[in-house]
Amino acid sequence: MHEKPLVSIIVLNWNGKKYLEACFCSLEKQTYPNLEIILVDNASIDGSVDSMRSRFSKVKIIENNANLGFGGGNNVGIKASKGKYIMVINNDTEVDANCVEELVKVMERDDNIGSCATKILAYYNRDIIDVAGLIIYSDGSARGRGRLEKVKDNYVRQEEIFFGSDCAALYRREMLDEIGLYDEDFFAHHDETDLGMRAHWKGWKCIYVPSAVVYHMYSASHGAYSPLKAFLVERNRIYVAVKNFPLFLLLISPFFTIIRYFLQAYGALTHRGSAGKFTDTSPKLQLIWILIKAYLSAMFNLPKFIKKRIKIQAGRKISNTEFYQLFKKYGISAVELALKD
Repeated sequence: MHEKPLVSIIVLNWNGKKYLEACFCSLEKQTYPNLEIILVDNASIDGSVDSMRSRFSKVKIIENNANLGFGGGNNVGIKASKGKYIMVINNDTEVDANCVEELVKVMERDDNIGSCATKILAYYNRDIIDVAGLIIYSDGSARGRGRLEKVKDNYVRQEEIFFGSDCAALYRREMLDEIGLYDEDFFAHHDETDLGMRAHWKGWKCIYVPSAVVYHMYSASHGAYSPLKAFLVERNRIYVAVKNFPLFLLLISPFFTIIRYFLQAYGALTHRGSAGKFTDTSPKLQLIWILIKAYLSAMFNLPKFIKKRIKIQAGRKISNTEFYQLFKKYGISAVELALKD
């Protein structure tokens, strides 16, 4: 009998002890039979590792000596894994029992599929969509498709999308071997946007699998609208653009950013969108300072990212025209990005 391919599941943890029980219990109940489960701990100080060792003896545990961020921590797990497929899952999730099986079923049918996206619902209100894949904006920003929409007859079709949220996604190792792992300079946020663009430059497809369901406690690590998250999101979307955009789109992207800023300023004043939620708990001037810091940090690292850009462009397999089509097919408007919660 042909053995099903090994799937390595990597759960990154940083002081998430209170989430681990639900996450790993759900992984133990997976119907897919051939799993390697790895916990990568980013130097937690809340007893996470000890609690895992006493409760989940079959889980492989890797302890990092420092917090390597999302990309760095997951890269450690990916390098230590053995699976044909690699599933990256946030620690603050619960996974439906047939989730992995549904994802592998889709992956196995087409060697050009490099990744599969799950249907992610809100943990505490399971009638609300958290993410059904990613949609992208023309300055490097991205947003979860269907974010905070009610679950009805929407997002029920299996289809090709831009990319999945790395809250819970399945990757083909062959794709990661070709395009590279997470960019550790991001630390956290927009990691998967960058990964998705690099995958498209190499011609890989991503398929959204609505029958693969995950429940997520949104932004449990950094907070939904924290200053740290705001800084990383803004800085990293600049990294995404510099690394991956065709030259013409890179040159005109500041115009799209200006439109977004005007709309976010309106959102901050009217308490709408992410800017509005941020200024509900933080001073408006702090948001301006965060933007300044994000640009200064991005400019400091610009030479490094130009080198990365040159490497990506040298190995691309699709044309600029084909890349532009991504924004036509999977794009988001400035209004939706800036003013939708």
